[in-house]
Amino acid sequence: MSGYWPVAFIFAATLAAYGPALHGLFIWNDSDYITASGLRSLQGLWRIWFQVGATQQYYPVLHSLFWLEHRLWAESVVPYHLANLFLHATAACLFGVALRRLAVPGAWLAGAIFALHPVCVESVAWITEQKNTLSTVLYLGSALAYLRFDQERRGRQYLLAFGLFAAAALSKSVAATLPAALLVVLWWQRGRLSWRRDIAPLLPWLAFGAGVGLFTAWVERRYIGASGAQFTLSFTERCLVAGRAVWFYLGKALWPVDLMFIYPRWIVNAAAGWQYLFPASALALVAVLALLAVRSPVGRRNRGPLAALLFFVGSLFPTLGFLNVYAFLFSFVADHWQYLAILGIIAPVAAAWGNWTEATKGPLPSLVAAAALLLLGIQTWRESRMYRDIETLFRTTVERNPTGWMANYNLGVLVAEQGHPEEAIGYFEATLKAKPEYSDAEVNWGNALMQKGDLPGAAAHYQASLQISPDNYEAHDHLGIALARLGRQQEALIQYEESIQLRPRIAETRSNFGVALARAGRLPEAIAQLQEAVRLKPDFTAAHKNLGILLRNAGRTEEAEAQFQIVSQLQASGPPAGR
Repeated sequence: MSGYWPVAFIFAATLAAYGPALHGLFIWNDSDYITASGLRSLQGLWRIWFQVGATQQYYPVLHSLFWLEHRLWAESVVPYHLANLFLHATAACLFGVALRRLAVPGAWLAGAIFALHPVCVESVAWITEQKNTLSTVLYLGSALAYLRFDQERRGRQYLLAFGLFAAAALSKSVAATLPAALLVVLWWQRGRLSWRRDIAPLLPWLAFGAGVGLFTAWVERRYIGASGAQFTLSFTERCLVAGRAVWFYLGKALWPVDLMFIYPRWIVNAAAGWQYLFPASALALVAVLALLAVRSPVGRRNRGPLAALLFFVGSLFPTLGFLNVYAFLFSFVADHWQYLAILGIIAPVAAAWGNWTEATKGPLPSLVAAAALLLLGIQTWRESRMYRDIETLFRTTVERNPTGWMANYNLGVLVAEQGHPEEAIGYFEATLKAKPEYSDAEVNWGNALMQKGDLPGAAAHYQASLQISPDNYEAHDHLGIALARLGRQQEALIQYEESIQLRPRIAETRSNFGVALARAGRLPEAIAQLQEAVRLKPDFTAAHKNLGILLRNAGRTEEAEAQFQIVSQLQASGPPAGR
C-alpha cells in the first residue's frame, strides 16, 4: 500500500472494528477522568496543572484535553469514544510512518495490525485510557521528529521532538521510556552508539523521563494508595512477577484470546521453584538474541529481534512490578499496560511478512495478511461489546475470571443498587472467599441484608467489617443504623460517634446521629448535628426536613419554617438528596 490509501484503510477499519464501543456508556472510573465540576473553569484548568491531587493522576496534558472536550460536548458519551478512536487510528498511522522512515518492511501492515489488535480494545473502548492513545500519538510524533533531527541536526527539530516527548510523558508516564527506546533504535540502525552523536543529545530526555517516572511513582503511593502491607514484595518476588508478566504479555500479543478486563492475580511464592522459570527463560531469550545480534554478519536484520524485545520489555518496565501500581491489588497484569509495548512485537512480525512478500511471487502473502487483519478485526469487534456499560463489563469479567474479587465486588454493589440484594450477596460472598480481609465487602453484604429486612444479619456483617478494619467509618455508621432500627439506641449512638470521629465531614452520618439523639431525648445535641449536616450538604433534603421538625418541637418556629421552605425549594428543583 502507498499514498493515502493505508491511512484511509486504517481509519475505516478502526471505525468498523470498534463500532460497538461507540455506543458504550461511562464505565468504572471514567468519572475520575471526565472533568469534575470543580475543575471546569479556567481556575480549574490552572489547578489541573499546578495542584497535585486535583485529578486522580498528575497527567496535566491529558486532563487539559479532557477539560477542552468537556467544554465542547459536556458529558455526551459518543464524542469521547470518537476522540479515542481518532487518536488510536492516528497512532497506528504514525507507527506505520515511523517504520517506513526506518525502512522496515511491512510498515503499513504493522500499523493496520496495531489498529485492529484486540489487546488494544481496553485502551480504546475505555474512555479513561485516552491517556494511552493520546500519549502514544505524542510519543510517536516525538520519535519521528527526533529521527529527522538525527539526520539533519537542526535545533528546531530537536526542540519540537523534546516538546512532544514532554507532552507525551505528561499524558501518561510510560512515555518517559522514549529516550531509551530511541537509543535502542539507533543501536539497531548502526550497530554501535556514539557518545557525542547518539547518547549526549538524549541525556536531558533521560533525566526528564526519570524525573517524571519517579514523580508518578510518588503520586501513585501518596494519592492513589499504592502502599502498605499488600505492596510489600521482596526484590526476588518482584523479579518473579516481572518474568512472568513479560511472557504473559508476549503470549497475549501473539495469541490475543481469553482477554479480560481484570486478570487473576498470581500468587507469588519465592519458595516455588517453577516460578523462577519465567525470569530465567526471559533472560535466556535475551542472551540468545544478543548472541545473534553480535555474532551475525548480516547487520541490522539480525539485531532486529533483540531491539524489538528490548523495546517491548523497556516499555513494559513501569508496570512489571518493580514500582508499585495501585491496580496490583487485584492483578499484576492488564491489557492497557502493553498498549505501547506491543509495538515492539508487531514490528518484527510485520517485517517478517514484508521480507516474505519480497521473496515470494504470487498473492499468498497478501491473502495471509488480509485473513489475519480480518480475524483481528472480528475479535476486536467482539471484545468491544464488553464495554457497552458497567454491568456488561463486570458480568463478562466475572464469567471469565470467577475468582476475581474486584469484579465480584463491583458487580455486587451494582446489582444491589438495582434492587437485587439476593444476587448481590452471592457476589459479596465470592469476593470474601477470594479476599477474606476485605472490610468493604462485609459492609455491602450487610447493606444487602438491610435491603432484605434482615437487621440482625446486617449488624453481624457490619461487626465483621469492623473486626477487619476498626477504622471503617462506613461500617460504624451502618451498624448504627441497624442497631437503631433494632431499638438498641444507646449502642447506635456509640457507633455514630465513632464514625464521626473517623470522618467528621460526612453529612449522612451527622443526620443519622441527630435523629438517634432526638429519639434518646437529647434535643439540643440532635439539632446541632442536623445543623452541621445541612451545612456540609446544603441540598440534603431529609436533613433539612428533620431539622425543621426538631426546631418546631423545640419551640423555634421561625427557624423551623425556614427549614421547611428550603425543603419545598429542593423538592421543586429535583429529587430529594440524602438517604
